[in-house]
Amino acid sequence: MKGPREEIVYLPCIYRNTGIEAPDYLATVDVDPKSPQYCQVIHRLPMPNLKDELHHSGWNTCSSCYGDSTKSRTKLVLPCLISSRIYVVDVGAEPRAPKLHKVIEPKDIHAKCDLGYLHTSHCLPSGEVMISTLGDLNGNGKGGFVLLDGETFDVKGTWERPGGAAPLGYDFWYQPRHNVMVSSAWAAPKVLREGFNPADVEAGLYGSHLYVWDWQHHEIVQTLELQDGLIPLEVRFLHNPAAAQGFVGCALSSTIQRFFKNEGGTWSVEKVIQVPPKKVKGWMLPEMPGLITDILLSLDDRFLYFSNWLHGDLRQYDISDPQRPRLTGQLFLGGSIVKGGPVQVLEDQELKSQPEPLVVKGKRVPGGPQMIQLSLDGKRLYVTTSLYSAWDKQFYPDLIREGSVMLQIDVDTEKGGLKLNPTFLVDFGKEPLGPALAHELRYPGGDCSSDIWL
Repeated sequence: MKGPREEIVYLPCIYRNTGIEAPDYLATVDVDPKSPQYCQVIHRLPMPNLKDELHHSGWNTCSSCYGDSTKSRTKLVLPCLISSRIYVVDVGAEPRAPKLHKVIEPKDIHAKCDLGYLHTSHCLPSGEVMISTLGDLNGNGKGGFVLLDGETFDVKGTWERPGGAAPLGYDFWYQPRHNVMVSSAWAAPKVLREGFNPADVEAGLYGSHLYVWDWQHHEIVQTLELQDGLIPLEVRFLHNPAAAQGFVGCALSSTIQRFFKNEGGTWSVEKVIQVPPKKVKGWMLPEMPGLITDILLSLDDRFLYFSNWLHGDLRQYDISDPQRPRLTGQLFLGGSIVKGGPVQVLEDQELKSQPEPLVVKGKRVPGGPQMIQLSLDGKRLYVTTSLYSAWDKQFYPDLIREGSVMLQIDVDTEKGGLKLNPTFLVDFGKEPLGPALAHELRYPGGDCSSDIWL
């Protein structure tokens, strides 16, 4: 937390589903207020293929490798959600101008792992890189894990034992002191790939479980059923490596669930936050969920942040008592229920009136808050507005036409509270090849969602 202030961030920008026939790319953005290029994309690294759907990223090495002087954080690993490729990008030689280091083709992953549709990448204490998957090569659900050699980035095989994958996959986090890993479940790729169909929820095709793994034996030891927990996405253990608890955001149910270890060594889960749906007119369903799509814990484990992508608000909770999170900050940054839009709110348990549209530096912000990243000192929160290209196109067509944005929020770390920085805007609607969809944010030195401590 006492590390240097962030000066640049890396984030993938997507063209799949936008109508623009150009490859996705890794953008480098200058976030140093003293720099003449502040708030500008200073470099773009296009991938060599079309329609990959870059999504999340991770490092070749992180805090779990602390103490190994041979390791340095020089490569960013970019798994592709749809093409199942993995790009390894060299950010060590020139941090402000990354270059492509290696491409791992889907056939290598299919042949050695029988897995595809790649999501979260974490480095391991062993020096390997592990990537979670959503399915097999045919788009059926299969929550497995691809292992890469941390030096050569060759595919080594699966982390889980043969036949031991979870039925569905998405995100994961491990906590070696408790010999545990927890993974979550979105849906089978063929269910979510082209968009969201409410009938698939009725048919039980979306995830509603967490999977608890034995970290040493690489096998599922418990399956936790989530009450009011449809579509569990981002998994966040507390950063304290001794902590035997964490949180997961359940998108469709709009709940935050706390998972924790019992005295007997088994694991349980309980709902600790519920965002009530709003009764609406002019939308695809009569009730609109908040749709919690990203959650984050500050490095000191004091605050939990999450975004309601549909309702349009970003929230901060004090989790000093993890069983009873306390709302300390809330900010509306666009969303589906803004005044003057197509949606009319008929019944709202939280707001007295629909929020005003967000205008920053003259631009009306399309979409809602989605991916979030916190500065190491906890005082600045960065936000982007794209979720996944097919769902962007369905829920926020304006995002496709106008591109996503990156915003910055000032955080009160003493009393709690969120305030928009009105001078900060990165407008990906003005990119050279046309409006792009910017997604997850990474700092060169590691951040709240990339690093795990031992």
